[in-house]
Amino acid sequence: MAEGNGEVSMEEKPNVKQESQDAKVDRTEDYAKLVEYGLDEKVAGKLDEIYKTGKLAHADLDERALDALKEFPVEGALNVLTQFLDSNLEHVSNKSAYLCGVMKTYRQKSRAGQGSGSGTVAKAPDEDKIKSILERTGYTLDVTTGQRKYGGPPPGWDGPTPGNGCEVFCGKIPKDMYEDELIPLFEKCGSIWDLRLMMDPMTGLNRGYAFITFTTRDAAQFAVQELDNHEIKPGKSLKVNISVPNLRLFVGNIPKSKGKEEILDEFGKLTAGLTEVIIYSSPDDKKKNRGFCFLEYESHKAASLAKRRLGTGRIKVWGCDIIVDWADPQEEPDEATMSKVKVLYVRNLTQDCSEEKLKESFEAFGKVERVKKIKDYAFIHFEDRDNAMTAMSELNGKEMGGSAIEVSLAKPPSDKKKKEEILRARERRMMQMMQVRGGCSPSHPSMLPSSMPMRGPGGPGPRGSSGGGSMRGPIGRGDYGWSWAWSGGSWPGRWAPSPWGSQGGTHRSLRGPWGGSSTRAWGGPRQGKFTR
Repeated sequence: MAEGNGEVSMEEKPNVKQESQDAKVDRTEDYAKLVEYGLDEKVAGKLDEIYKTGKLAHADLDERALDALKEFPVEGALNVLTQFLDSNLEHVSNKSAYLCGVMKTYRQKSRAGQGSGSGTVAKAPDEDKIKSILERTGYTLDVTTGQRKYGGPPPGWDGPTPGNGCEVFCGKIPKDMYEDELIPLFEKCGSIWDLRLMMDPMTGLNRGYAFITFTTRDAAQFAVQELDNHEIKPGKSLKVNISVPNLRLFVGNIPKSKGKEEILDEFGKLTAGLTEVIIYSSPDDKKKNRGFCFLEYESHKAASLAKRRLGTGRIKVWGCDIIVDWADPQEEPDEATMSKVKVLYVRNLTQDCSEEKLKESFEAFGKVERVKKIKDYAFIHFEDRDNAMTAMSELNGKEMGGSAIEVSLAKPPSDKKKKEEILRARERRMMQMMQVRGGCSPSHPSMLPSSMPMRGPGGPGPRGSSGGGSMRGPIGRGDYGWSWAWSGGSWPGRWAPSPWGSQGGTHRSLRGPWGGSSTRAWGGPRQGKFTR
C-alpha cells in the first residue's frame, strides 16, 4: 500500500505544482491550443505572453510558423520570440512570415558564430516622419525581414500597372537610411507607384539599394537625370539608373552537341516558366553550340527560382556539372540615341563570308563606309541611316553563304569602366562557384580541361570582394565593344573583341572547365555594340 501510495503521490505532486504555477500565471485560452499543437510548454508560454501584449494574435500564425517553432530548440525558440517581441511590428502585415524570417536570421547568425547577439545596433527610421508621409499620401508601408515596401498601387489608382522603363534602381544608399528620407527625394521627380528598400536581416540595416517604380516612364527618366550622382550626404552620392527585370540565366558546361529544342525540353523539365533558349553556334560547325546557353523565363521570380534550383550543384544535365549565373541585365539605349544609329550588326555568318562579300551585298542599298567582320558576326557602317534601315529590312533572315543571317541595329557602347567592374565581379563569383565544387571539373567528353591561373588568395570570398581568386588579363578596348575573347597565346595572352560579348553584355572567352568550348560568357544575347 505504501509503495502504491508512493507511486500515486509521485504522479500527483507534479500536477499540484503545475496547478500552482497555472494559478500564478494567467494564460489565455490559446495557450492550451499551442501545447496541444506540440509546442514546448516554455515556448507556448512565451508565445502566450506575446499574445497578451496585443502585438500578435493566435490567428496571425499559420501552420508553417508553428511547425518551425515546434522544430526549433527550446532555448533558440525563446530567443527568437524575445527578438520578435522587441521588433517594431507596426508596419508588418504578415506577422507569421515575419516570425519565420526572424527564425531564419537567427539560424544564419548561429551558424556564423554570432549567437543571439544583436551585433550592430541599427538606426531606427523616424516613425513620426513615416506616419506623416503615410497620412499625406494614403499609401501603406509593409515591412518584412528582407524589405520595406512603400505603396503599390497608389490609392484610387485605376490605370494600368507600370511597365518596362518605369522602375529605377537606386544604389549606394547609406546603410542607415530609410524611406522617411528617400520618399521625399524621389517623389519630386513624379508620382511613385512603390518604393522597395532591400534590408539585411543579419544587421537590421538596409543593403544599400532600393527599387522605385514610377507611374510613368517620363518620371523614371527624370529621376535618373536629376538624382544620378546626387549627394545625399556629405561624400555620399547615389547611383540611379533605369531598372530592367532580369529574366535570363547563363548556363555553362553543356554538351556542344545539344540543339535548342533539346535544351528547351531538358531544362523545361527541371524548372518552371522557361519560355526561350538562346544558343550560339560554333563558327567552325553550325550544328554545334559553344558549350553554353541562355535560359529566359516568364518572370524574374521564375528565373530566380530556377537559378536557386539549378545552382545547388546537385543537378546534373546530361551528366554534366553545370555552372549557373545571372545573365547581365540588358541596357537598352534610349530611343533618341538609337534613332541616330546607322551601323548594322550582322550575326550567324559563315567563315566563307568575307568583308568584301558583305560590303558588296549591303552596298546594294546605299553607300557603305566600312565593314568589320569578327568570326561569325560583323558591323556594317552606312553613310546614311535610311539606307541602313532599308538594308536591315531587306536582308534580315536572308541566306548568305549557306546560313540565314540576322541583321539589326548595333547599339552604341556603354561605359567601359562599368563593364570592367561587372566583368571582374563575375570572375570572382564564377571562381568561387568552381572552388566550392572542388574545381568543377568537366564531366562530359566534349569539355576540354585546362588549368586556370589565379590571382590573389585561393579561398572563396564575399561576392564582389577581392578575397576569392580572380582571373585578370590586360584588359583593353575591343574594336566594337567592351567585351573581350581569349584568342590564344600563353597567359595572359592577347585580347580581341568577343562575338557573344557584343551580343550579350559582359562576356569573356577562355578555354576552361565551365564552358568546354573555350568559352566563358556572362550576359544575354542582344544586338552588337560598336564604337564611334
